Amino acid sequence: MHVQMTELKTKLFCNCSSDYRGKPPNTLVCPVCLGLPGALPVVNEKAIEKALMVALAFNMEISSHVYWARKHYFYPDLPKNYQITQYEGKGTVSLAKNGFLEISVDGTKKKVRIRRINIEEDPGRIVYPTGSMLTSRYVLVDYNRSGIPLLEIVTEPDFTGEKEVEAFLYKVRSILEHLEVTDFTLEGAIRVDVNISVAGGERVEIKNLSSISDTVQAIKYERERQKDALRKGLPVKRETRHWDPARKVTVAIRAKEREEDYRYMPDPNLPPLPVTRELLAKVKERMPELPESRMQRLVREHKLTPYLASVLVSRKALSDYYERVVQLSGIKGDRVASYIVNDILGWIPEESPVLLWQKIPPEITSRVIVMLERGEITIKMAKEMIPELLKGKTPEQIVREKGWTVLRDEKVLRKVVSEVFEENRKAVLDALTNRKAVQYLVGKAMEKTQKRADPRMLFKIITSMLEEERKKLRGSI
Repeated sequence: MHVQMTELKTKLFCNCSSDYRGKPPNTLVCPVCLGLPGALPVVNEKAIEKALMVALAFNMEISSHVYWARKHYFYPDLPKNYQITQYEGKGTVSLAKNGFLEISVDGTKKKVRIRRINIEEDPGRIVYPTGSMLTSRYVLVDYNRSGIPLLEIVTEPDFTGEKEVEAFLYKVRSILEHLEVTDFTLEGAIRVDVNISVAGGERVEIKNLSSISDTVQAIKYERERQKDALRKGLPVKRETRHWDPARKVTVAIRAKEREEDYRYMPDPNLPPLPVTRELLAKVKERMPELPESRMQRLVREHKLTPYLASVLVSRKALSDYYERVVQLSGIKGDRVASYIVNDILGWIPEESPVLLWQKIPPEITSRVIVMLERGEITIKMAKEMIPELLKGKTPEQIVREKGWTVLRDEKVLRKVVSEVFEENRKAVLDALTNRKAVQYLVGKAMEKTQKRADPRMLFKIITSMLEEERKKLRGSI
């Protein structure tokens, strides 16, 4: 994985702004990120601190020094003809190595080993003005991205399928969001390179997958492509391929390079920086709460189910939203979490929990939760409110416009329940022996009251009337 450290304000080795998206081409550049002769790099210390936080979160062995290396290759987006990176070789070492993360797939836990973490600079950006990489008649280069801080995360080949890769990427995303390393909603913030092999063929690399969903689809396609080739007696060559998201296929782009092709060497302009005990202590002190401990706290203190807690912490913006609603309403627990996760989130575009804050601010959701808790609206009403809330209306305004008042008159509700009992005799008999069938009767009664009845009061009345039915039946035996 190559992850941009988007939360940093400047590039890795110069003071140019890292906020390049949407800016005119080649305007956020200087002699350092353009690789002009005589320009000397100066390390962004915040990048090192953020990378050390990630190394600690990934249970890694941290190097005693930060070493820099030059990775040589010739490409239009790399003005120096080498990339400043880190490398496990002669004269240089990775920032951190030999870590692990634990993932869970279909209830089975698995430890994924992380080989190393490096810091490196992003190259420039190649633009295809008249189509895609495969169809554009010419290309342009924008160096605004050149020098953006990147975190390279390399795993061991511990995955046996796309489900495990997906679970791993979701976990990494959650950790990096909580550490405030990157904003995954930004274009190009994450680029995944996947190496895939099946028995009998060479290893094939798919480069620059820009989302988790694209990564999963590319793995599925490439696995079947390789299997099909081997079934037909065709060789699977070692090569680099490109994922075409429009056609959902991989396309060969070049023969796979080997490490010696890059001619790694220590960078003479960047002396090793010591990773002192004082620096590590400072980094540990600044580390925020990580997703795993946050989930345990939500289960322990908020009494959330492990499922709801895990969904919330899967995205930092989502768990922050829940905790802000709790803070504003003074109410916590499954009811609040379920309303956010199972109801509101369904109306928000996938992969965009940050939009939740904009579309329905936590101040609005907290008022809905308070109205629910007071019994002023039912959960059905709260669910029906959501499309109106997205239009900018307040909960109070919606209640007034729809004339919603919760029905709590016991005489009226007993009459409604009597009608439901008469119309659903089989369900009544089922409910006498099966507690789950009571919910069916509650649902029917809610329909009769146009969802205005207090469901808790209805449940109480139905339970009471079922007991009366039970006594009648005993008396008739």
